[in-house]
Amino acid sequence: MARQLEEQIVGRFPVGRRLRVLDVGMGRGAQALRLARAGHHVTGVEHDAAMISAAREALAGQPEGIRERMRIVEGRAGDTGVHFLPGSFDVVLCHGVLMYVEEPDALLAGVARMLAPGGLLSLLVRNGDAPAMRAGLSGDWTGALNAFGATSYGLKWLTSTLAGIGAPLHTWYGVRVFTDTVADDACPPAGLDALLAVEDRAGRTDPYRGVASLLHLCGVRG
Repeated sequence: MARQLEEQIVGRFPVGRRLRVLDVGMGRGAQALRLARAGHHVTGVEHDAAMISAAREALAGQPEGIRERMRIVEGRAGDTGVHFLPGSFDVVLCHGVLMYVEEPDALLAGVARMLAPGGLLSLLVRNGDAPAMRAGLSGDWTGALNAFGATSYGLKWLTSTLAGIGAPLHTWYGVRVFTDTVADDACPPAGLDALLAVEDRAGRTDPYRGVASLLHLCGVRG
């Protein structure tokens, strides 16, 4: 996903431009720190105290120049309008948040309002078009059968929603096409570069990206 995001940023903004980035629901701050290291000014919003603590600890270990380019705001994902003015950011990330909120339409509309004209919205969500894949690949046949009837956010709904909030879909990728069943604490395997190359290729190639565990959608503010 980091490769995909970098590809979109490089393709949309002049080389060397220091962007204003908002990471809504930044978690431990991995993406926010990566972008701060690249020279951008990053604001991360997070509500969970443990995540904030981890992000601050990670930030504290960075050189002074990087620390100066990143700030952390304690708050909920849906409260961006409380903390920031509309149009304040060139890039807005909202990764792994949508599936945990009760009013996703309102959240997305609020996030989109933070974008300046021509700004990039990076949205990472569970793939509602393939909810049975993870259970099925793990051999959980009951879970897979139950997942066929689950309601969640598919590409069609997301495309329509992004158009409705003024940040129409520009492109989309699949994330975790072949590796979603790997345990989070698994050690990196031998041949990691080849694995990442395969995932990168599959995430941008039909029909593979359509059955990925996650969808990475990139919308552009009109």
